[in-house]
Amino acid sequence: MDVFDYHRPATIAELTGMLASNDARPLAGGTDLIPQMREGRRKVAAIIDIKHVEACRVIAPLPDGGLAIGAAVSSTTVARDERIRRDYPGIAAAALLIGSYQVQNRASLGGNICNAAPSADAVPPLIAHGARAEIAGSAGLREIPLEEIFAGPGRTHLAPGEVLTRILLPPVAVRSASHYLRFTPRREMDIAIAGVGGFIVLDEAGTVTQARIALASVAPKPIRAPSAEAALIGASLDDATIHAAGEAARGDASPISDTRGSADYRRELVAVLTRRVLTHCRQLIDQA
Repeated sequence: MDVFDYHRPATIAELTGMLASNDARPLAGGTDLIPQMREGRRKVAAIIDIKHVEACRVIAPLPDGGLAIGAAVSSTTVARDERIRRDYPGIAAAALLIGSYQVQNRASLGGNICNAAPSADAVPPLIAHGARAEIAGSAGLREIPLEEIFAGPGRTHLAPGEVLTRILLPPVAVRSASHYLRFTPRREMDIAIAGVGGFIVLDEAGTVTQARIALASVAPKPIRAPSAEAALIGASLDDATIHAAGEAARGDASPISDTRGSADYRRELVAVLTRRVLTHCRQLIDQA
């Protein structure tokens, strides 16, 4: 590994100043960045450790009743947080799938996002919950829908000198639920061949009033499944609707064939996983 400088800012202002004045990369858990540097795939003159910036390292309530998750918060912390487990269960479920237990203690939610892998497990349930990305730069703070941060495999729309600081989650509605499922050849320490995150809201009559479905590993970046969402809105969440949504999600996917699975196999997985995610959401609402 090449020699590099290490900086540890304590404030957002210090963080953005260091990023602007150095050929630098932000560091949260380092479970992607450090191996890339060791293998020579990433050349970095300086590392800016964001874990000591207050906003980046805590989970905190928002004034509107939502929740902010710092970009440096570990997967283990996300998975164990009672507020996330209660109100955003799909996000907690995904956090438990990121690497091994040891990796989860280091890997951050922000890193899983900014590595921009199409297979990132945390991203589909975050998108399904309508998460927004808070981004800091020399011009100040800005917010964008999380799905807009991705430009392609390994690429984001963050400008030079910008850094993801927090993930902002809206408050959840009554009679809502979320879940995330993926398929991998191995139980853990593997990359999803396909993943599905879903969020639904039902009214008292059992009709779907809100639905968001997001897919992993079936496009160059994480994507929404608009046809599947349309199949759900205004319908009763019965088995027929769930089946129709799964078939619609199959059509929303645009996967490639590679050594890990064919495009047709991935489409079939999307249909199956969508059905299972929605069935689980229905069970969560029924049990509430």
